[in-house]
Amino acid sequence: MRIREGRIENIGTLRAESGEPLIDANGSALLPSLADHHIHLFALAARMASINCGPPEINNQPELIEALNAESPQAGWLRGVGYHESVAGLIDRRWLDSYGPERPIRIQHRGGRLWVLNTRGIDYLGQHCDGNFPVGMNEDSGHLFDEDAWLRTVTGKRPPDLSNVSQRLASYGVSAVTDMTPQNDIRVAELLIQQQIEGGLRQDVLMAGTLYPESALPISDKPSSSLRVGPFKIHLHEARLPEFDVLCDMIHKSHLAQRPIAVHCVTEIELVFTLAALQETGTLAGDRIEHASVTPPQLLQQMKALGVLVVTQPNFILERGDQYLEDVDARDLSSLYRCESFFKSGIRLAGGTDAPFGQPDPWLAISAAVNRKTFKGQIVNSAEALSPEQAVELFMGDIESPGEPRVIAVGEPADLCLLDCRWGTARTALTSNRVRATWCGGKLIYNRVD
Repeated sequence: MRIREGRIENIGTLRAESGEPLIDANGSALLPSLADHHIHLFALAARMASINCGPPEINNQPELIEALNAESPQAGWLRGVGYHESVAGLIDRRWLDSYGPERPIRIQHRGGRLWVLNTRGIDYLGQHCDGNFPVGMNEDSGHLFDEDAWLRTVTGKRPPDLSNVSQRLASYGVSAVTDMTPQNDIRVAELLIQQQIEGGLRQDVLMAGTLYPESALPISDKPSSSLRVGPFKIHLHEARLPEFDVLCDMIHKSHLAQRPIAVHCVTEIELVFTLAALQETGTLAGDRIEHASVTPPQLLQQMKALGVLVVTQPNFILERGDQYLEDVDARDLSSLYRCESFFKSGIRLAGGTDAPFGQPDPWLAISAAVNRKTFKGQIVNSAEALSPEQAVELFMGDIESPGEPRVIAVGEPADLCLLDCRWGTARTALTSNRVRATWCGGKLIYNRVD
């Protein structure tokens, strides 16, 4: 294969040109590179600089206390992520004051909506906002709900550098991502573009988020940027669903702007509510259901008729499956993170990791989609298992056309992932350790050998 000007120019018996770089693949498999269709880049970068506070690494109160106090005492924030109440219950300010180190602490629940702060953390925030806490702040419990934008402003947090995130994703064979953070706006677009131009962010990016106009994106004079406009993200919460007419109006406005919608649906009620709204408004090509965590069989045909895409996270079977088996009603387990049923019903399906709320390695999701195993080796609904080929293709769609696996052919973009073995070997042990090299637009962004 010859790559030239970002595309596959030839495939066949070729003779190397003078001075042309050459990689000997030794008969190994060459795949379309992977795309993570649901990720949160800046949150992932922040997590990589945080301590993990939840399963599977941290599973009980003594382990959490040890992890918190292993950090050296200092004046700055201690930032924890991934907490789940199975570890030590619903912790609060007093718990952190009793068991955490003497420094400002904030720990994020793995669901992403809740931060738990200790007294020093609350005092710090109070000093920097003159005591004007937002409605999501409960000073008594130290619980802060749905106030990430406010928290960033008050702490003076600067957006983290994405170089390490990009390098890690490239090592997994990932050349493109869809950032699904609901608050994404023009300011975030500028940050992503700048990091692409500076070379720290090497992947192509589709940015979902607020209903910003495409014409406002600052990319017309930035040829080094590959940022594209994504869907309008609607983050539903079952406990605080909007009025039905309000949701329909949001969808209608997005469709008028030629923006598909991407709706966060992790419960059956959220999914039913969303499908009813789409039935009312009509759909636009590219409309998506994010997660579809619980999908009863009676909704499959409705989803097929509406033509929606589902973006699922099989890695949660691995990472959270043991807790699901304890907490989820037995009647719902067969509907949990379906895969095969979507294929059989003719529903387009793509994969994402939801990192940092899941592990960023897509090969963990690919493997979990095949074996349906939890961290402790339990099986969650084996009827929803996929073949290795189906599973890897969840991550092979173009970021603007998820669910439609790309192919390797002359004229196609040179977005490629080279393994270190034949596919017949790789499919028996699906792991990112097999990734040898990754190309994005013809540029070699990862080379394990070099």
